[in-house]
Amino acid sequence: MRSVLLIAMIAALQGAAGVSLAAAAAHVDANPLLATASQFLMIHAGAGLALAALARSEPPMQRWLAAAGLALQAGVTLFSADLAARVYLGGKLFPFAAPMGGGLTIISWIALAIWAAWGLARGRDGAAPGGR
Repeated sequence: MRSVLLIAMIAALQGAAGVSLAAAAAHVDANPLLATASQFLMIHAGAGLALAALARSEPPMQRWLAAAGLALQAGVTLFSADLAARVYLGGKLFPFAAPMGGGLTIISWIALAIWAAWGLARGRDGAAPGGR
């Protein structure tokens, strides 16, 4: 599934951007918006890589999982880009960019919780086929 590789690629880019913003916040501009954007990017980069690995294992509702993972990354990227734009461009990326990104991030986490609850209700414990 190509979406798995896309999730992993976006997560890697988010990790790189997060480290870059952390360095900028530490050495160039101690603006707390950069620190917040950095934290969001790095935390969700790890989550994105975990979701890519999980989606690759062909769980139930794999498309739901991949869609939630992509939406999560889109939300975090939009939120963090807006925070960075406020520091480097002197204004918002566009009106309501941060709230839209944050809202999409929250909705994505809820979608992931629904995916896991569905798996629990269906009796899926994540075990490999054949009980291995």
